[in-house]
Amino acid sequence: MRRSKVLVVGAVLVGLVVLLAVVSWLWHPYDVNHVDATARLLPPGRSHLLGTDGLGRDTLSRLLIGARVCLEVGVIVVAIGALLGVPLGLAAAASKGLAGGVLGRVTDFLLAFPALLLAILLAAAHGGGSIGTAMAAIGIASIPAFARVTRGAALQVLSQDYILAARASGISPLRVTLTHVLPNVAPVALVQASVSFGLAILAEASLSYLGLSVAPTTPTWGRMLGDAQQYIFTNPGLMLWPGLAIALAVLGFNLLGDGLRDTFDPTLREVR
Repeated sequence: MRRSKVLVVGAVLVGLVVLLAVVSWLWHPYDVNHVDATARLLPPGRSHLLGTDGLGRDTLSRLLIGARVCLEVGVIVVAIGALLGVPLGLAAAASKGLAGGVLGRVTDFLLAFPALLLAILLAAAHGGGSIGTAMAAIGIASIPAFARVTRGAALQVLSQDYILAARASGISPLRVTLTHVLPNVAPVALVQASVSFGLAILAEASLSYLGLSVAPTTPTWGRMLGDAQQYIFTNPGLMLWPGLAIALAVLGFNLLGDGLRDTFDPTLREVR
């Protein structure tokens, strides 16, 4: 029962983030880049539900667009990590001897390389921060995690008797991998995708805070935190909304991943 509640809470928080992103496509109260010097630092009210920032821009509108950006980044990052990491993990598990060991050690080495450092290096080589650079850096950094969990799950599947029977019947290794191994490791990859989504949101917010992600005209939750830093003592509410959005989004995807893991892993299910 407790585990099902974790899954439900995670799904609700993730659904809230998705709802904010969908709403941003259909409606937002003001132009996110409209500067109104006469409406600077307004408190929450009827005209501006969450107030305005130091340039008079509507906080709610920028928060809605930030939800869209974080979902776009998460989808691309997870796609890069899964499409490259899962085949690499399957290849490492299927390879025998030195080849499998080398692939496993390479993924372990890449897993220790910080994603933010890679993003900073790519931004320096690219000549500045951009959303493409951020997504590429975070996506590349997520590949080893997908490869490692896929390799571990695939090794367990390959040790089963029905895999030996399939090989003995003359089925090619590639067909065994596609028809028997991949469907069984897909739930593990799905759990990793949920966790990586949350990490991608956190990493993108960090890069935006440092000015290494999207353009200054595109509002993100991390950039909103960076812009509000100078008002931390005079108007601390400016940091509340983007900080709360980041925390709830990351928490939601992590809880969703934990709930999915408990659902798919029979060893974690409660004995009834």
